[in-house]
Amino acid sequence: MANESTRYAAFTTPGLPIEQGHQVANILQNRLNALNDLQLTLKHVHWNVVGPHFISVHEMIDPHVDEVRAMVDETAERIATLGLSPIGTPGQLVEHRTWKDYSLDRATTNEHLGALDLVYQGLLDDHRKAQEAIGGIDAVTEDIVIGQIRQLELFHWFVRAHLETVGGELATADSADELEAAQDAADNAARTD
Repeated sequence: MANESTRYAAFTTPGLPIEQGHQVANILQNRLNALNDLQLTLKHVHWNVVGPHFISVHEMIDPHVDEVRAMVDETAERIATLGLSPIGTPGQLVEHRTWKDYSLDRATTNEHLGALDLVYQGLLDDHRKAQEAIGGIDAVTEDIVIGQIRQLELFHWFVRAHLETVGGELATADSADELEAAQDAADNAARTD
């Protein structure tokens, strides 16, 4: 873990009290961990999807990985602007994450998309909580988080479009975890193919 005396600068962005700037930066550190985890998870899925829809899902994921990497950089730079040292190490991510590691390896596109549906649900819920906590303190950082939510929700819609029935129901609607969501998505695909 970083030395606390070198992690916190004696400043924040002008117009914010130092305590509030550091408070917002600490909230963003959790989002930085989540976004770093997401970019790695998406590349893992990109490499491990198989099946008849391989190329479409494989190619759909890479541009979003680039978007998430840009979010990582934007988040880290905002943390630094607010007077904290952003920590992007694997140890930080693993030690401080509040979610389980992604659990699928080689699997069909539908299975991975089913699991990703749950990943995005958790990520977006946490991003919205961060946005709410930041909202009354720093509008600039809130704007950054809102922009990230917009992009993440759009990709989540792309994922869900593969899992949606013509009647507007999600194959993963009652899934409790990634493995169950993957199985529910695979079962739904088998019924509709």
